[in-house]
Amino acid sequence: MYAMAAMKQYQSVNIQAQVSDATPHRLIQMLMEGGLTRLAQARGAMERGDIALKGTLIGKTVGIVNGLRQGLDLSAGGEVATNLDRLYVYMNTRLTEANVRNDISILDEVSNLLREVKSGWDGIAQ
Repeated sequence: MYAMAAMKQYQSVNIQAQVSDATPHRLIQMLMEGGLTRLAQARGAMERGDIALKGTLIGKTVGIVNGLRQGLDLSAGGEVATNLDRLYVYMNTRLTEANVRNDISILDEVSNLLREVKSGWDGIAQ
């Protein structure tokens, strides 16, 4: 039990250090990575029938997608920012549906969408 608590503490400190040193570009990458991780964990929880954990993880993913959405500059980002905003709204709508319907295929759909956006973001030179 102590080892698990120590590991969680280490991970927390490690993430805090990464965030404090990260560029804005890297912060967005970290959010996307976190979203993909939570989606995979939610999928596992759904497969195991762990309803409470599934809901918590989907909720965290919704929060991450909202964070990505808040980071958009709609006035300067033009059509790309507008399209991303709409995509993020769609993702959150689908996440809510996945939670209510207990539908793994919807989680996979959102994961694929987020992975595609991340791929484009990763391709942007800093």
